[in-house]
Amino acid sequence: MRSFFPHPSNHSILFILIILHIFVHLLLNIDSVDCFDPLIKLRTKGYLRKSSVELNVDDYGAKGDGVSDDTKIFRDIWKNACSLPSNPKIVVPTKKSYLVGPIEFPGPCKSKVTLKISGAIVAPKDPDVWNCSDTSKWIYFSRVKHLTVEGGGTINGMGQEWWSRSCKTNASNPCRHAPTAITFHKCNNLKVRKIMVLDSQQMHMSFTSCTKVAASHLNILAPGSSPNTDGIHISASSSVEVKESTISTGDDCISIVSNSSKICIKDISCGPGHGISIGSLGKGNSWDQVQDVTVSGVLLSNTDNGVRIKTWQGGSGYAKKITFQNIRMENVSNPIIIDQYYCDSKVPCSNQTLSVKIQDISFIDIKGTSASEEAIRFECSDTSPCKKLYLEDIQLQSCSENATTSFCWQASGSSSGQVSPPPCFASRDNGIQNYVMPTSLNSL
Repeated sequence: MRSFFPHPSNHSILFILIILHIFVHLLLNIDSVDCFDPLIKLRTKGYLRKSSVELNVDDYGAKGDGVSDDTKIFRDIWKNACSLPSNPKIVVPTKKSYLVGPIEFPGPCKSKVTLKISGAIVAPKDPDVWNCSDTSKWIYFSRVKHLTVEGGGTINGMGQEWWSRSCKTNASNPCRHAPTAITFHKCNNLKVRKIMVLDSQQMHMSFTSCTKVAASHLNILAPGSSPNTDGIHISASSSVEVKESTISTGDDCISIVSNSSKICIKDISCGPGHGISIGSLGKGNSWDQVQDVTVSGVLLSNTDNGVRIKTWQGGSGYAKKITFQNIRMENVSNPIIIDQYYCDSKVPCSNQTLSVKIQDISFIDIKGTSASEEAIRFECSDTSPCKKLYLEDIQLQSCSENATTSFCWQASGSSSGQVSPPPCFASRDNGIQNYVMPTSLNSL
């Protein structure tokens, strides 16, 4: 039977191949055609040939002179990057200082976004810039998945004027919220590395309602006299690892609060500051829980506290399955402390019967010098005593010639190996199995 369609000739096939070759060539070089006007204007050649695109803030008009306000430029470039399907990288160039006011980087984004900070991002010096903005925020990421912030650059909160106006510095000043330098809220699969955060107005870095966070090689610095300047604050988050970082602040180097779990802190240098804290928990009669936490490989130097758990009276919930191990201390006040009567208030806190339950807490291989004679203090609730506390290989010597002591109130537990000062448990938990957390989230 004869086919309805004629067989193509060799000339026809050759002609078709030439047309296809020309079309592919034009497609691959479409960015060089003057009449091409993409919906999203890119500053990068060969976009269609790349799996990712690099966006430089200078190409969008940022001045980077530390004086001109570059906030709108940063907001525009984020909006552009977040809409791209090509794993964009936003570049903040080196040797420049970009003045950025209160700003939010919202998600979700279409693909993985990287913010590479090689230069400096600085806050306005004047707190009045925040008069029409949320004073708890400066740089605020929300609902972003697969975000990386890196680059070796600096985020400078310019907090000096905030500190001078704080009621913590001068009781005659009104108490007001001050911004956290960089906040990650409801962010998943987050990497933060090789960043310096200086002189935050209040907290330096906060992870709130985040999951799968890896933070490393951070350098967080503020004077020891700066008020409320927590280094890293972890709240309502899970699967968070913070490692290989240096933190010097006027408050907690790291604080872990309210409904957080699977937290791994390791290889941290802390001081000055208030040490590493679980809590405070239960403030305002709230229900809080923190569990599955390990703090390992930490050097604490000249801090007001060492490793601490603190709760308010009247709260509820629990703090459990927490291990502090391989800790070295130099001239640390209150090296090991559990305080269920915490009260950071201008007026005395009233006695209440409810309390956050504390149990399964291990302190292992903690050595060094104590600035106070009382090196261990377990001050627990009358109605909900601390249970299953465990001490192993503790050697804390006084910086003076006096021997160190321990204090226990409503605390029970056990010990192993050399423990100095000697444990003071009111009762011994016979036959308890001490809980030791893994040293990496990979083991969780």
